[in-house]
Amino acid sequence: MDLPINPPVAPMLAKAVAAVPEQPDDGPVWSYEPKWDGFRALIFRDGDEVVVVSRSGKDLARYFPELVDAARAELPERVVVDGEVGVVREIGGVRRLDWDSLSQRIHPAASRIDKLAGETPATFIGFDALALGDADLTGEPFPRRRDALRHAIAPGGSLQVSRVTQDSAVARDWFSAFEGAGLDGVVAKSLDGLYVPNKREMVKIKHKRTADCVVLGYRVHKSGTGLGSMLLGLYGDDGEVRMVGGSSAFADKKRIELQEMFEPMRLDPDNVAQGEVSRWRSAGNGEWIPIRPELVVEVAYDQMENGRFRHTVKFLRWRPDRDPISCGYEQLEVPLTYDVHDVLEGS
Repeated sequence: MDLPINPPVAPMLAKAVAAVPEQPDDGPVWSYEPKWDGFRALIFRDGDEVVVVSRSGKDLARYFPELVDAARAELPERVVVDGEVGVVREIGGVRRLDWDSLSQRIHPAASRIDKLAGETPATFIGFDALALGDADLTGEPFPRRRDALRHAIAPGGSLQVSRVTQDSAVARDWFSAFEGAGLDGVVAKSLDGLYVPNKREMVKIKHKRTADCVVLGYRVHKSGTGLGSMLLGLYGDDGEVRMVGGSSAFADKKRIELQEMFEPMRLDPDNVAQGEVSRWRSAGNGEWIPIRPELVVEVAYDQMENGRFRHTVKFLRWRPDRDPISCGYEQLEVPLTYDVHDVLEGS
């Protein structure tokens, strides 16, 4: 591979801010775009040679062979583009990014990879360009890179281009509306900014919310001492409680305190429950200890997917004033009405 920019290259990163940055009165300085929630990836194409690498440098080509084929068919002969790999599925009557389907694509068996490539094909959403032809674009401002990206990727194929705007009001609307398509917030790039690998030169605004959940049980820490994570639930309209995720990352002293608090509340002191009750289960260890559903905690979360928290959540405080049965899904704001194809350039 002999491109102006060759792998390995660490992608440019973003730092978190609290709100969408406003444009100054004397003219725009920001370009805004949706924050896609998938696998960050760089695609390098030099003729028939295609390399797809993750943010950490992992080879993604073996897991997404359909994207390699699409790169050969749809990209220019010599190009490097930055973007996100996602799987789009119809959920609740709209097409949206589906993290569960995406994560299942990382599998050691080639036969399984080939099967899933046909059943849940991936899409690449481009949002930057590092090189086109013999030109190294990393030293160019974003509008120049954006023009190269649009030249490299035409709408309608397996490779797509994200929408952008310079209107901060539109970006704020995207922040709310596009979550229904499975997106994760908004990213802002400096119009004059260059592409700086592995540096936080962009800014990101992510969804942050709180919810009151009932504590259903816990796992013991991998050290064997103290609480590893508390497992949380929400009540549905049918009155049944469902596991929705977990909260962990407690200090050593707090882990021991929590285990001592939960031990007398065990439903069956002599047994533990089995099974994968959350997507954060440690490999080879599905055991958890159910307790009486009497405690309520307030947690911070960013996104829901398929009735569960998308990521592990942060413990904020106890809520002794809340009745556990009142901890239901109706408190959550999860829009599910925006189609992911409406977030793509040219759609």
